[in-house]
Amino acid sequence: MDENVSKAVLISGCSTGIGRATAERLHERGWNVYATARNPDSIADLAGRGMKTLALDVTDESSIREAVAAVEAAEGAVGVLVNNAGYGQQGAVEAVELDAIRRQFETNLLGYVRLAQACLPGMRHQRWGRIVNLSSVNGRVVFPAAGVYCATKHAIEALSDALRFEVRGFGIEVAIVEPGPIRTEFTGAAGNMFPAPGAAGGVYDELHAAVEKGDAETDQSFIAGDADDVAKAIERAIGSRRPRARYRVTAVARLLPKLRALIRDRGWDLFLRTQAPRPSAKR
Repeated sequence: MDENVSKAVLISGCSTGIGRATAERLHERGWNVYATARNPDSIADLAGRGMKTLALDVTDESSIREAVAAVEAAEGAVGVLVNNAGYGQQGAVEAVELDAIRRQFETNLLGYVRLAQACLPGMRHQRWGRIVNLSSVNGRVVFPAAGVYCATKHAIEALSDALRFEVRGFGIEVAIVEPGPIRTEFTGAAGNMFPAPGAAGGVYDELHAAVEKGDAETDQSFIAGDADDVAKAIERAIGSRRPRARYRVTAVARLLPKLRALIRDRGWDLFLRTQAPRPSAKR
C-alpha cells in the first residue's frame, strides 16, 4: 500500500457515547481523527484536545458533501469512515407514527448510505479504505416494542454484506460492529422515543412501560459493556489488514443470536413472553 494514502478517520455522531469514545481512543493512538456532530458545540472540547471537528447532519445531503469535501481538501480522501450516528425509535409497530418511522430510517440507514456514497470515490481513487458500520445485536435478534429500530439494524447488516463484496476489489474493506447492551446515554434517549400513552388506543402501554424499564435495568447491569469496549472493536477493524466481517461486543451480542437460532421461531416467542407482557384483547 502506498504510504501516502489518506488514513483520515471520519466519525459520525461524536457528541456522546460510542462515537465520542471512538474519537478519543483513535486520537490517543495516533489516528488522524475528524470528529463530527450535528451541533459542533457538543464536540468543542474534542477540538481543544487536538482533534479536528466538523458539523455533520447525516440526514442533510449538503452537510454530508461539505464535511467530506473538507476532509478531502485537507487529506486527499476520507480513508476511514465510521458510520455511528443514530438513535432508537421505540414502540409497538402499530403505535409508531409513519413520520417517526421515516425519520428513523433516514438517520439510521440512509445516513450510512449517504456517507458511504460520498466517501467511496476518494477511497477507490487511492485504492484503500475502511468502512465500519455500527449495527447492534438488534441487527440479528428482534425484540418487541423495538421493531422499527431493529429493522434499521437488520437493513445495515444486509447493506454491509453487499457493500463488502462490491468494494473489496478496490482495496476497501467493510466491517460491521454489533454491540450488545452498552452503558451510554443511548437507552435513556430511546426511552423518550416511545409513543405517548394512549397511542393505538393504549393497548400497548403496558408493553412499552415494561420494555423501557427492562432496557434501563439491562444497560446498568453486569452484562452491559462500556463505550470504550466498542471503540476497541472499531480500532481492531480499521487497523487490521483483513478485517473480520463482524465484531460482536459483549457476551450478549455473541450468545443471544446463537440462542435465537437454536430455539427457532416458536421457542423465541415463548422466551419473549418471559421478558415482557404480551398485548392481548381485554377479556
